[in-house]
Amino acid sequence: MRYASRMIIVLVEIGLEAGSAERARDAIRTMEEATHKEEGCLTYAFSVDLTDNRRMRVTECWRSLDDVAAHMKTPHMAAFGAAIAEIKPTSVTIKAYEVAREVQLPR
Repeated sequence: MRYASRMIIVLVEIGLEAGSAERARDAIRTMEEATHKEEGCLTYAFSVDLTDNRRMRVTECWRSLDDVAAHMKTPHMAAFGAAIAEIKPTSVTIKAYEVAREVQLPR
């Protein structure tokens, strides 16, 4: 399937038990490194909320929806999904946005 060629932004928020993100550190590192090498990956970064370590976020920018679709089928995505399941997230929210262009913010 071929999708329109606009930048895709994916924002993921994962609710966790306090401190459980640390148990997934190796899986997160592997996921980031492998994903950065994928065709169409512009940004892929994990973060833990500085004021609430029960909340982890993934910020993704992709060249196209086709690139996101390919990413979802990778072996490292499957391995990461299994690793996250082991730390038993309390919630997962995923939102994706199709963006026509990047703009400069006013100063």
